[in-house]
Amino acid sequence: MKFLIAGLGSIGNRHLQNLLTLDQKDIVLYRTFKSTLPSENNDRFPVETNLSAALSHNPDAVIISNPTSLHLDVAIPAANMGCHIFMEKPLSNSLDRVDELKKAVENGGGHFYTAFQFRFHPGLRKIKFFLDEGKIGRPVSVRSHWGEHLPGWHPWEDYRLGYSARNDLGGGVVLTLCHPLDYLRWLFGDVSSVQAFTAKLSDLELDVEDTAEIGLQFSSGVLGSVHLDFCQKPPAHYLEIIGTEGTIRWNNADGTVHLYPASRGEWQEFSTPGGFSRNNMFLEEMGHFISVIQGNEMPACTLDDGIGALRISLAALNSQKERKKVSL
Repeated sequence: MKFLIAGLGSIGNRHLQNLLTLDQKDIVLYRTFKSTLPSENNDRFPVETNLSAALSHNPDAVIISNPTSLHLDVAIPAANMGCHIFMEKPLSNSLDRVDELKKAVENGGGHFYTAFQFRFHPGLRKIKFFLDEGKIGRPVSVRSHWGEHLPGWHPWEDYRLGYSARNDLGGGVVLTLCHPLDYLRWLFGDVSSVQAFTAKLSDLELDVEDTAEIGLQFSSGVLGSVHLDFCQKPPAHYLEIIGTEGTIRWNNADGTVHLYPASRGEWQEFSTPGGFSRNNMFLEEMGHFISVIQGNEMPACTLDDGIGALRISLAALNSQKERKKVSL
């Protein structure tokens, strides 16, 4: 099968290498050469700088890894052609044209996968199993924290040039680090309302918010909060879930899950499998997408899931702007 990769920054390069690892070598690159990442060993693949020319290669699947605000410019024509779509999160930086995207996917008939790789983290999968099994009773509240020092995140680039720091490319901490808004929805269901505070508080040179405190009310009644920032040194990403009969904790630093069932009265520790690394999530995710193309699986994270996470992200930004709770 033939893949077209649209955008060859950090994540596009990762997907390229993982496709090669999975023995997929029929690859076309669509590039504008504005990436902050140096090109290395990619001259063996056809390169197009025009979207029409890129799509004229008739790819079976398109991996969309260009800046957020440009996603739909590629996704809509590719979906209308019937291509299977692998879309990096978030879908866009607004809901404009999302209905057009849905119609394009329906008309073209291809599958659509939204790339939230944390759904493939073994620790978070174990947490979902524990919740489904009622290991801590009925969930009451959840707290997710993700702080990342933006200049140190991609040390090869001037952080001011990357999409995360630029409003015109759909950056900002809420959209860039929106993974918890997806995996919490995956774990606890739909969000009914959002109230948030966002601001540019650091000394970083950017024109987007770099800190956010987001309150979530789930349709199930669970209350949640998400902290996001571009400032924290060292980085930290962790999760705590409180239930009527216990507590679950997860730390992305080592991937370990700690479970405290009140019935046992002691903590249990569940480590990630031996040899696990961050790229395992991306590699398994790409393998899953290939299986979806082959008709062996359905997308683990659908277009509707991507829209759900985007709605929460935009509700958080609108909550700050309007200084009120936003209902979904």
